[in-house]
Amino acid sequence: MPSYLTADQVSAFHRDGVLCLPGFASRSDCEGLMARAAQLVDAFEPARFPSVFTTAARTPSRDAYFLGSGADIRFFLEPEAIGRDGGLTCPKHEAINKIGHGLHDRDPVFDRFSRDGRLAALVDDLGLAQPTLIQSMYLFKSPRIGGEVACHQDATFLATEPDTVIGLWFALQDATRENGCMWALPGAHRDGLRARFVRTGDATTQMRVLDPTPYPLFDPHRADDGPYVPLEAAQGTLVVLHGLLPHLSGANRSPRSRHAYAVHVLDGSVPYAADNWLQRPPEDPARGF
Repeated sequence: MPSYLTADQVSAFHRDGVLCLPGFASRSDCEGLMARAAQLVDAFEPARFPSVFTTAARTPSRDAYFLGSGADIRFFLEPEAIGRDGGLTCPKHEAINKIGHGLHDRDPVFDRFSRDGRLAALVDDLGLAQPTLIQSMYLFKSPRIGGEVACHQDATFLATEPDTVIGLWFALQDATRENGCMWALPGAHRDGLRARFVRTGDATTQMRVLDPTPYPLFDPHRADDGPYVPLEAAQGTLVVLHGLLPHLSGANRSPRSRHAYAVHVLDGSVPYAADNWLQRPPEDPARGF
């Protein structure tokens, strides 16, 4: 397979744990995914599936819906979008936190985008022997109520032995400090896995701490004084994330949304943890490009 990345880009990724590729996706590609996501939300009925996404501890009552989302298209609301009466506090299209986690397999528009031959070449350049698309998410980061995502490593949720997961994060709209861009700790992927988010039953999960060392405090008002580096990204940028790279995103209090699409790829030739939260049914295994 012809290479997509240069030797310098591959070296930079292994050094920093992150690589930004501006202009990877065209404007029409980005608008096409946004239009398709809007159609999916049009057909979604929040009253039937009032599942909220947050990085706080999950409760068993919502885990059943969450744990079954690996091979499906499911919707998760922003905590601030639900009022005390259980109704929405904002328009439906602004209430969604994300759609996940099988868009790349269940929707033809996202399937075509996710299986771009350039992506197959890219992950091949980064050393995946048997690239497997394990998860996808459409991320809304809605105006004013877009929730923060706490500092984490993607391998916490999608563990293999050895760690092989790579995140492919596409800016469908400009991602800036004002509307909740990602921030990362370049080079910290070499410090190892901090925690595992594991399935402990049919509808329960728990965070298993491996290294209790806290991440540095992120203060959005003093971010320039800290160790985190902003990953501001213009529309169409692809941000490639090492599975062990600590990263986060702040809340979006601005009047502008920050839509993004993410696909996680891992090496199917190495063991995938049996207690990972995301498990595909045997008759519907995860596929490659």
